[in-house]
Amino acid sequence: MAAENKLSDRQLKALQGKSQDKQRLFSDGRGMSVRVSKNGAVSFVMFYRLGGRETSPVWLTLGKYPDMSLKLAREKRDECRTWLAEGIDPRHRIGLITEESQRPVTVKDALEYWLEYYAKPKRRTWVVCEQRFARYIYGRLGDVPLTLCNAAMWVKCFDEVRKTAPVAAGHTFRDVKQALKFCRVRRYATSNELEDFTVMDMGERAKKRDRVLTADEVRDVWYWANTEENNSKLSPVNRVTLVILMVFGCRGRELRESLWNEWDFKEWIWTVPKEHSKNGREIIRPIPPQIRQWLVNLRAIAEEEGTERLLNGEFAKQTVMSTVGSRFWRKFRHEKSWCLHDLRRVLATNLNDMGVDPHVVEQLLGHTLPGVMGIYNRSQYLAAKLDALTRWVDYLNSLIRSDAKEGSPNV
Repeated sequence: MAAENKLSDRQLKALQGKSQDKQRLFSDGRGMSVRVSKNGAVSFVMFYRLGGRETSPVWLTLGKYPDMSLKLAREKRDECRTWLAEGIDPRHRIGLITEESQRPVTVKDALEYWLEYYAKPKRRTWVVCEQRFARYIYGRLGDVPLTLCNAAMWVKCFDEVRKTAPVAAGHTFRDVKQALKFCRVRRYATSNELEDFTVMDMGERAKKRDRVLTADEVRDVWYWANTEENNSKLSPVNRVTLVILMVFGCRGRELRESLWNEWDFKEWIWTVPKEHSKNGREIIRPIPPQIRQWLVNLRAIAEEEGTERLLNGEFAKQTVMSTVGSRFWRKFRHEKSWCLHDLRRVLATNLNDMGVDPHVVEQLLGHTLPGVMGIYNRSQYLAAKLDALTRWVDYLNSLIRSDAKEGSPNV
Protein backbone atom coordinates (compact mmCIF):
# COMPACT_ATOMS: atom_id res chain seq x y z
CA MET A 1 0.00 0.00 0.00
CA ALA A 2 1.36 3.39 -0.95
CA ALA A 3 2.41 5.58 1.95
CA GLU A 4 0.15 8.47 2.92
CA ASN A 5 0.35 11.52 5.19
CA LYS A 6 4.03 11.85 4.39
CA LEU A 7 4.27 15.54 5.20
CA SER A 8 4.10 17.38 8.50
CA ASP A 9 3.10 20.87 9.51
CA ARG A 10 6.72 21.52 10.52
CA GLN A 11 7.89 20.78 6.96
CA LEU A 12 5.27 23.11 5.49
CA LYS A 13 6.28 25.94 7.80
CA ALA A 14 9.89 25.43 6.71
CA LEU A 15 8.90 25.65 3.03
CA GLN A 16 6.57 28.63 3.47
CA GLY A 17 8.17 31.80 2.11
CA LYS A 18 11.41 30.08 1.13
CA SER A 19 12.48 30.90 -2.45
CA GLN A 20 13.03 27.98 -4.83
CA ASP A 21 15.04 27.75 -8.06
CA LYS A 22 11.95 26.20 -9.67
CA GLN A 23 8.46 25.12 -8.73
CA ARG A 24 8.58 21.96 -6.64
CA LEU A 25 6.11 19.25 -5.63
CA PHE A 26 6.13 17.23 -2.42
CA SER A 27 3.80 14.24 -2.25
CA ASP A 28 1.64 13.66 0.81
CA GLY A 29 0.02 10.50 -0.62
CA ARG A 30 -3.35 9.39 -1.99
CA GLY A 31 -3.13 11.84 -4.87
CA MET A 32 -2.40 14.98 -2.88
CA SER A 33 0.82 16.97 -3.05
CA VAL A 34 2.13 20.29 -1.83
CA ARG A 35 3.19 22.70 -4.56
CA VAL A 36 5.84 25.28 -3.68
CA SER A 37 6.26 28.16 -6.12
CA LYS A 38 9.54 29.93 -6.84
CA ASN A 39 8.68 32.67 -4.36
CA GLY A 40 7.81 30.15 -1.62
CA ALA A 41 3.99 30.13 -1.84
CA VAL A 42 2.63 26.78 -0.63
CA SER A 43 -0.56 25.23 -2.04
CA PHE A 44 -2.30 21.89 -1.67
CA VAL A 45 -2.99 20.25 -5.03
CA MET A 46 -4.65 17.00 -6.01
CA PHE A 47 -3.78 14.92 -9.05
CA TYR A 48 -6.34 12.64 -10.75
CA ARG A 49 -7.53 11.39 -14.11
CA LEU A 50 -11.06 11.04 -15.47
CA GLY A 51 -11.57 7.90 -17.54
CA GLY A 52 -8.30 6.06 -17.09
CA ARG A 53 -4.62 6.55 -17.88
CA GLU A 54 -5.27 7.47 -21.49
CA THR A 55 -7.00 10.72 -20.43
CA SER A 56 -5.25 13.97 -19.61
CA PRO A 57 -4.35 14.53 -15.94
CA VAL A 58 -6.18 17.08 -13.83
CA TRP A 59 -4.44 19.20 -11.21
CA LEU A 60 -6.95 20.63 -8.75
CA THR A 61 -5.88 23.21 -6.18
CA LEU A 62 -7.56 22.47 -2.86
CA GLY A 63 -6.31 25.55 -0.99
CA LYS A 64 -3.33 27.61 0.06
CA TYR A 65 -1.23 27.10 3.14
CA PRO A 66 -1.48 28.35 5.88
CA ASP A 67 -5.06 29.55 5.12
CA MET A 68 -5.92 25.87 4.76
CA SER A 69 -4.36 23.56 7.32
CA LEU A 70 -2.75 20.26 6.44
CA LYS A 71 -5.50 18.42 8.29
CA LEU A 72 -8.25 20.23 6.40
CA ALA A 73 -6.48 19.63 3.07
CA ARG A 74 -6.38 15.89 3.77
CA GLU A 75 -10.08 15.90 4.60
CA LYS A 76 -10.80 17.74 1.34
CA ARG A 77 -8.62 15.22 -0.55
CA ASP A 78 -10.55 12.28 0.92
CA GLU A 79 -13.84 13.98 0.03
CA CYS A 80 -12.65 14.42 -3.56
CA ARG A 81 -11.67 10.77 -3.74
CA THR A 82 -15.18 9.81 -2.63
CA TRP A 83 -16.66 11.93 -5.41
CA LEU A 84 -14.32 10.34 -7.94
CA ALA A 85 -15.45 6.89 -6.84
CA GLU A 86 -19.02 8.02 -7.57
CA GLY A 87 -18.00 9.20 -11.05
CA ILE A 88 -18.20 12.90 -10.14
CA ASP A 89 -15.54 15.40 -11.17
CA PRO A 90 -14.46 17.15 -7.91
CA ARG A 91 -14.18 20.44 -9.76
CA HIS A 92 -17.96 20.47 -10.17
CA ARG A 93 -18.50 20.02 -6.46
CA ILE A 94 -15.89 22.43 -5.26
CA GLY A 95 -16.95 25.06 -7.79
CA LEU A 96 -13.51 26.29 -8.80
CA ILE A 97 -12.59 27.34 -12.30
CA THR A 98 -8.80 27.38 -12.32
CA GLU A 99 -6.25 25.98 -9.97
CA GLU A 100 -4.25 29.19 -10.00
CA SER A 101 -6.87 31.82 -9.32
CA GLN A 102 -8.96 30.10 -6.62
CA ARG A 103 -11.71 32.55 -7.51
CA PRO A 104 -15.36 31.62 -7.09
CA VAL A 105 -17.62 30.80 -10.02
CA THR A 106 -18.93 34.01 -11.56
CA VAL A 107 -22.19 34.56 -13.40
CA LYS A 108 -20.31 34.46 -16.69
CA ASP A 109 -18.56 31.23 -15.71
CA ALA A 110 -21.88 29.55 -14.95
CA LEU A 111 -23.50 30.66 -18.21
CA GLU A 112 -20.47 29.61 -20.25
CA TYR A 113 -20.52 26.23 -18.50
CA TRP A 114 -24.14 25.75 -19.61
CA LEU A 115 -23.29 26.85 -23.14
CA GLU A 116 -20.41 24.40 -23.36
CA TYR A 117 -22.00 21.32 -21.81
CA TYR A 118 -25.69 21.76 -22.64
CA ALA A 119 -26.50 24.34 -25.30
CA LYS A 120 -23.80 23.47 -27.83
CA PRO A 121 -24.59 19.72 -27.91
CA LYS A 122 -28.38 20.10 -27.76
CA ARG A 123 -29.38 23.43 -29.28
CA ARG A 124 -28.90 24.27 -32.92
CA THR A 125 -29.28 27.98 -32.12
CA TRP A 126 -26.85 28.07 -29.18
CA VAL A 127 -24.97 30.96 -30.80
CA VAL A 128 -28.06 33.13 -30.34
CA CYS A 129 -28.03 32.32 -26.60
CA GLU A 130 -24.35 33.21 -26.42
CA GLN A 131 -24.98 36.50 -28.19
CA ARG A 132 -27.82 37.40 -25.80
CA PHE A 133 -25.65 36.66 -22.77
CA ALA A 134 -22.86 38.81 -24.16
CA ARG A 135 -25.21 41.66 -24.98
CA TYR A 136 -27.48 41.70 -21.94
CA ILE A 137 -25.80 39.89 -19.02
CA TYR A 138 -21.99 39.87 -19.11
CA GLY A 139 -21.59 43.64 -19.06
CA ARG A 140 -23.94 43.98 -16.09
CA LEU A 141 -23.35 40.89 -13.96
CA GLY A 142 -20.71 38.79 -15.70
CA ASP A 143 -17.93 39.30 -13.14
CA VAL A 144 -20.14 38.99 -10.07
CA PRO A 145 -19.60 35.77 -8.06
CA LEU A 146 -22.70 33.66 -8.59
CA THR A 147 -23.23 33.12 -4.85
CA LEU A 148 -23.26 36.91 -4.32
CA CYS A 149 -25.65 37.67 -7.19
CA ASN A 150 -28.94 38.03 -5.36
CA ALA A 151 -32.49 38.35 -6.68
CA ALA A 152 -32.46 42.15 -6.50
CA MET A 153 -29.41 42.29 -8.78
CA TRP A 154 -31.04 39.96 -11.31
CA VAL A 155 -34.26 42.01 -11.26
CA LYS A 156 -32.38 45.25 -11.86
CA CYS A 157 -30.47 43.66 -14.75
CA PHE A 158 -33.56 42.36 -16.51
CA ASP A 159 -35.51 45.56 -15.85
CA GLU A 160 -32.82 47.47 -17.74
CA VAL A 161 -32.97 45.03 -20.66
CA ARG A 162 -36.76 45.04 -20.66
CA LYS A 163 -36.96 48.78 -21.27
CA THR A 164 -35.61 48.45 -24.81
CA ALA A 165 -35.96 44.72 -25.59
CA PRO A 166 -38.81 43.12 -23.62
CA VAL A 167 -39.05 39.94 -25.70
CA ALA A 168 -35.27 39.49 -25.72
CA ALA A 169 -35.34 39.94 -21.93
CA GLY A 170 -37.85 37.11 -21.68
CA HIS A 171 -35.80 34.80 -23.91
CA THR A 172 -32.60 35.62 -22.04
CA PHE A 173 -34.19 35.07 -18.64
CA ARG A 174 -35.50 31.66 -19.71
CA ASP A 175 -32.00 30.59 -20.78
CA VAL A 176 -30.32 32.03 -17.68
CA LYS A 177 -32.76 30.25 -15.38
CA GLN A 178 -32.18 26.96 -17.19
CA ALA A 179 -28.41 27.50 -17.08
CA LEU A 180 -28.40 28.06 -13.32
CA LYS A 181 -30.50 24.95 -12.75
CA PHE A 182 -28.15 22.95 -14.98
CA CYS A 183 -25.12 24.14 -12.98
CA ARG A 184 -26.89 23.31 -9.74
CA VAL A 185 -27.87 19.79 -10.83
CA ARG A 186 -24.34 19.12 -12.10
CA ARG A 187 -22.94 20.39 -8.77
CA TYR A 188 -20.87 22.96 -10.62
CA ALA A 189 -22.25 26.02 -8.84
CA THR A 190 -25.36 26.79 -6.84
CA SER A 191 -27.87 29.62 -7.12
CA ASN A 192 -31.62 29.52 -6.41
CA GLU A 193 -32.22 33.25 -6.83
CA LEU A 194 -34.33 32.95 -10.02
CA GLU A 195 -36.46 29.97 -9.01
CA ASP A 196 -39.51 32.03 -7.96
CA PHE A 197 -39.56 34.17 -11.11
CA THR A 198 -41.30 33.56 -14.44
CA VAL A 199 -40.61 34.89 -17.93
CA MET A 200 -43.34 37.49 -17.51
CA ASP A 201 -41.70 38.79 -14.32
CA MET A 202 -38.49 39.61 -16.19
CA GLY A 203 -39.62 40.24 -19.77
CA GLU A 204 -42.32 39.40 -22.27
CA ARG A 205 -43.17 36.40 -24.39
CA ALA A 206 -43.03 36.73 -28.16
CA LYS A 207 -46.49 37.22 -29.58
CA LYS A 208 -47.76 34.41 -31.74
CA ARG A 209 -47.93 35.63 -35.31
CA ASP A 210 -51.03 35.06 -37.40
CA ARG A 211 -50.18 37.16 -40.44
CA VAL A 212 -51.32 35.66 -43.75
CA LEU A 213 -50.56 37.66 -46.89
CA THR A 214 -53.51 38.56 -49.07
CA ALA A 215 -53.74 37.35 -52.67
CA ASP A 216 -52.60 40.79 -53.87
CA GLU A 217 -49.60 40.71 -51.53
CA VAL A 218 -48.71 37.19 -52.62
CA ARG A 219 -48.92 38.35 -56.23
CA ASP A 220 -46.53 41.23 -55.50
CA VAL A 221 -43.95 38.94 -53.89
CA TRP A 222 -44.17 36.35 -56.65
CA TYR A 223 -44.05 38.97 -59.39
CA TRP A 224 -40.89 40.68 -58.15
CA ALA A 225 -39.23 37.39 -57.23
CA ASN A 226 -39.60 36.35 -60.88
CA THR A 227 -38.82 39.66 -62.56
CA GLU A 228 -35.57 39.68 -64.50
CA GLU A 229 -32.62 41.10 -62.62
CA ASN A 230 -32.28 44.39 -64.53
CA ASN A 231 -35.91 45.31 -63.94
CA SER A 232 -36.44 43.81 -60.49
CA LYS A 233 -36.51 45.63 -57.18
CA LEU A 234 -34.65 42.69 -55.70
CA SER A 235 -31.09 41.40 -55.81
CA PRO A 236 -30.49 37.89 -57.21
CA VAL A 237 -30.07 36.37 -53.76
CA ASN A 238 -33.30 38.03 -52.59
CA ARG A 239 -35.13 36.61 -55.57
CA VAL A 240 -33.82 33.07 -55.00
CA THR A 241 -34.76 33.29 -51.33
CA LEU A 242 -38.31 34.40 -52.00
CA VAL A 243 -38.91 31.83 -54.74
CA ILE A 244 -37.73 28.90 -52.58
CA LEU A 245 -39.59 30.08 -49.48
CA MET A 246 -42.77 30.76 -51.44
CA VAL A 247 -42.77 27.45 -53.30
CA PHE A 248 -41.80 25.09 -50.48
CA GLY A 249 -42.80 26.94 -47.31
CA CYS A 250 -39.50 25.82 -45.79
CA ARG A 251 -37.82 27.33 -42.77
CA GLY A 252 -35.14 29.93 -43.36
CA ARG A 253 -32.50 27.68 -41.82
CA GLU A 254 -33.30 24.87 -44.23
CA LEU A 255 -32.62 27.22 -47.11
CA ARG A 256 -29.57 28.93 -45.59
CA GLU A 257 -27.80 25.63 -44.98
CA SER A 258 -28.95 23.92 -48.17
CA LEU A 259 -26.19 22.38 -50.29
CA TRP A 260 -26.60 21.55 -53.96
CA ASN A 261 -26.00 17.87 -53.25
CA GLU A 262 -29.31 17.82 -51.37
CA TRP A 263 -31.12 18.48 -54.65
CA ASP A 264 -31.67 15.34 -56.74
CA PHE A 265 -32.19 16.42 -60.35
CA LYS A 266 -32.93 12.86 -61.49
CA GLU A 267 -35.74 12.06 -59.09
CA TRP A 268 -36.55 15.75 -58.62
CA ILE A 269 -36.41 15.63 -54.85
CA TRP A 270 -35.08 18.10 -52.27
CA THR A 271 -33.96 16.30 -49.11
CA VAL A 272 -33.29 18.39 -46.03
CA PRO A 273 -30.95 16.32 -43.81
CA LYS A 274 -32.01 15.72 -40.23
CA GLU A 275 -29.11 17.87 -39.01
CA HIS A 276 -30.75 20.91 -40.61
CA SER A 277 -34.37 20.18 -39.65
CA LYS A 278 -36.03 21.40 -36.49
CA ASN A 279 -37.49 18.03 -35.49
CA GLY A 280 -34.33 16.03 -36.21
CA ARG A 281 -35.86 14.10 -39.12
CA GLU A 282 -35.27 14.27 -42.85
CA ILE A 283 -37.68 16.43 -44.78
CA ILE A 284 -38.34 15.22 -48.32
CA ARG A 285 -40.03 17.58 -50.75
CA PRO A 286 -40.71 16.91 -54.44
CA ILE A 287 -39.61 19.65 -56.84
CA PRO A 288 -42.57 20.88 -58.90
CA PRO A 289 -41.97 20.86 -62.67
CA GLN A 290 -42.47 24.61 -63.11
CA ILE A 291 -39.23 25.51 -61.29
CA ARG A 292 -36.99 22.62 -62.36
CA GLN A 293 -35.26 24.38 -65.26
CA TRP A 294 -34.80 27.46 -63.12
CA LEU A 295 -33.00 25.35 -60.51
CA VAL A 296 -30.87 23.66 -63.19
CA ASN A 297 -29.76 27.09 -64.38
CA LEU A 298 -28.94 28.17 -60.83
CA ARG A 299 -26.83 25.09 -60.23
CA ALA A 300 -24.94 25.65 -63.48
CA ILE A 301 -24.03 29.15 -62.29
CA ALA A 302 -22.99 27.76 -58.89
CA GLU A 303 -20.74 25.16 -60.53
CA GLU A 304 -19.04 27.87 -62.58
CA GLU A 305 -18.44 29.88 -59.41
CA GLY A 306 -17.38 26.80 -57.43
CA THR A 307 -20.01 27.24 -54.72
CA GLU A 308 -21.65 24.36 -52.86
CA ARG A 309 -24.46 26.25 -51.17
CA LEU A 310 -27.69 27.37 -52.72
CA LEU A 311 -27.28 30.72 -50.96
CA ASN A 312 -23.88 32.38 -50.59
CA GLY A 313 -22.45 35.47 -49.01
CA GLU A 314 -23.86 37.47 -46.12
CA PHE A 315 -27.44 36.51 -46.89
CA ALA A 316 -26.63 32.94 -45.84
CA LYS A 317 -26.42 34.21 -42.23
CA GLN A 318 -29.53 34.04 -40.08
CA THR A 319 -29.28 37.59 -38.78
CA VAL A 320 -28.90 39.07 -42.26
CA MET A 321 -31.74 37.02 -43.71
CA SER A 322 -34.08 38.00 -40.87
CA THR A 323 -33.17 41.67 -41.02
CA VAL A 324 -33.50 41.99 -44.79
CA GLY A 325 -36.59 39.79 -44.89
CA SER A 326 -38.36 41.94 -42.31
CA ARG A 327 -38.15 44.93 -44.69
CA PHE A 328 -39.64 43.39 -47.83
CA TRP A 329 -43.14 44.52 -46.95
CA ARG A 330 -41.99 48.13 -47.15
CA LYS A 331 -40.24 47.53 -50.46
CA PHE A 332 -43.51 46.18 -51.87
CA ARG A 333 -45.49 49.03 -50.22
CA HIS A 334 -47.72 46.71 -48.22
CA GLU A 335 -49.76 48.28 -45.44
CA LYS A 336 -49.13 45.61 -42.80
CA SER A 337 -45.72 44.20 -41.90
CA TRP A 338 -44.79 40.59 -42.56
CA CYS A 339 -41.63 38.52 -42.28
CA LEU A 340 -40.18 35.61 -44.20
CA HIS A 341 -41.49 33.07 -41.68
CA ASP A 342 -45.03 34.22 -42.48
CA LEU A 343 -44.61 32.71 -45.96
CA ARG A 344 -44.90 29.27 -44.33
CA ARG A 345 -48.34 30.27 -43.08
CA VAL A 346 -49.22 31.48 -46.57
CA LEU A 347 -48.40 28.07 -48.05
CA ALA A 348 -50.21 26.14 -45.30
CA THR A 349 -53.34 28.28 -45.44
CA ASN A 350 -53.65 28.22 -49.21
CA LEU A 351 -52.98 24.50 -49.57
CA ASN A 352 -55.61 23.71 -46.97
CA ASP A 353 -58.04 26.01 -48.78
CA MET A 354 -57.27 24.07 -51.97
CA GLY A 355 -58.36 20.86 -50.25
CA VAL A 356 -54.90 19.32 -49.75
CA ASP A 357 -54.95 16.78 -46.91
CA PRO A 358 -53.68 18.34 -43.66
CA HIS A 359 -51.11 15.59 -43.06
CA VAL A 360 -49.58 16.32 -46.47
CA VAL A 361 -49.36 20.02 -45.64
CA GLU A 362 -47.76 19.22 -42.28
CA GLN A 363 -45.10 17.07 -43.95
CA LEU A 364 -44.34 19.78 -46.49
CA LEU A 365 -43.82 22.20 -43.59
CA GLY A 366 -41.46 19.72 -41.92
CA HIS A 367 -43.72 19.14 -38.92
CA THR A 368 -43.90 15.84 -37.03
CA LEU A 369 -47.26 14.14 -37.49
CA PRO A 370 -49.23 14.04 -34.21
CA GLY A 371 -49.83 11.09 -31.92
CA VAL A 372 -49.44 7.47 -32.96
CA MET A 373 -49.39 8.54 -36.62
CA GLY A 374 -46.09 10.30 -36.02
CA ILE A 375 -44.58 7.14 -34.52
CA TYR A 376 -45.68 4.48 -36.99
CA ASN A 377 -46.51 6.28 -40.21
CA ARG A 378 -43.30 6.76 -42.19
CA SER A 379 -44.90 7.39 -45.57
CA GLN A 380 -43.55 10.43 -47.39
CA TYR A 381 -46.72 10.94 -49.50
CA LEU A 382 -44.48 12.00 -52.39
CA ALA A 383 -47.19 11.84 -55.04
CA ALA A 384 -49.57 13.88 -52.91
CA LYS A 385 -46.85 16.40 -52.08
CA LEU A 386 -45.90 16.81 -55.73
CA ASP A 387 -49.53 17.31 -56.71
CA ALA A 388 -49.96 19.92 -53.96
CA LEU A 389 -46.83 21.89 -54.89
CA THR A 390 -47.64 21.74 -58.60
CA ARG A 391 -51.11 23.16 -57.96
CA TRP A 392 -49.61 25.78 -55.67
CA VAL A 393 -47.10 27.05 -58.24
CA ASP A 394 -49.85 27.05 -60.89
CA TYR A 395 -51.84 29.28 -58.58
CA LEU A 396 -48.88 31.63 -58.00
CA ASN A 397 -48.30 31.91 -61.74
CA SER A 398 -51.99 32.57 -62.36
CA LEU A 399 -51.81 35.60 -60.08
CA ILE A 400 -49.18 37.35 -62.19
CA ARG A 401 -50.64 36.22 -65.52
CA SER A 402 -53.92 37.88 -64.62
CA ASP A 403 -52.17 40.95 -63.30
CA ALA A 404 -52.84 44.15 -65.16
CA LYS A 405 -49.11 44.69 -65.63
CA GLU A 406 -48.13 43.57 -69.07
CA GLY A 407 -45.25 41.23 -69.51
CA SER A 408 -45.32 39.81 -65.98
CA PRO A 409 -42.67 37.09 -66.14
CA ASN A 410 -43.10 33.46 -65.23
CA VAL A 411 -40.64 31.09 -63.58
